Amino acid sequence: MKPEQATTLQFLGKGGTTGDGCPSVYVTDHGTFLIQGWVTDQAETVEIPHLLLGFVGNDRFIGARMEDTGRGTFLLTGRPVTDAGTLTQLDLYEDETAIEVPVCERSFYGVAAAG
Repeated sequence: MKPEQATTLQFLGKGGTTGDGCPSVYVTDHGTFLIQGWVTDQAETVEIPHLLLGFVGNDRFIGARMEDTGRGTFLLTGRPVTDAGTLTQLDLYEDETAIEVPVCERSFYGVAAAG
């Protein structure tokens, strides 16, 4: 069996706590976002601060359902990251984990022009 190759990550931004290992967002070499967030009681769900969404860039967004906690954070669900080679690229604290979610691109803004 061929060993799994680590995902290549491009760091986009982080925030939410002090120190190096805080919620972060990366884009992967296979067109997804890797989200580092706080552990919840479900392996596929992380908690992230609202401000993390500002790092995904213009014309794209996280293509997964988010639930607003009402305290400045979202609960975000995706595929748990389990590959050791990918996880070693992250500065995960004990209360953090990582998930992968789709990247979606915006194709329309606002209202169509009136004729």
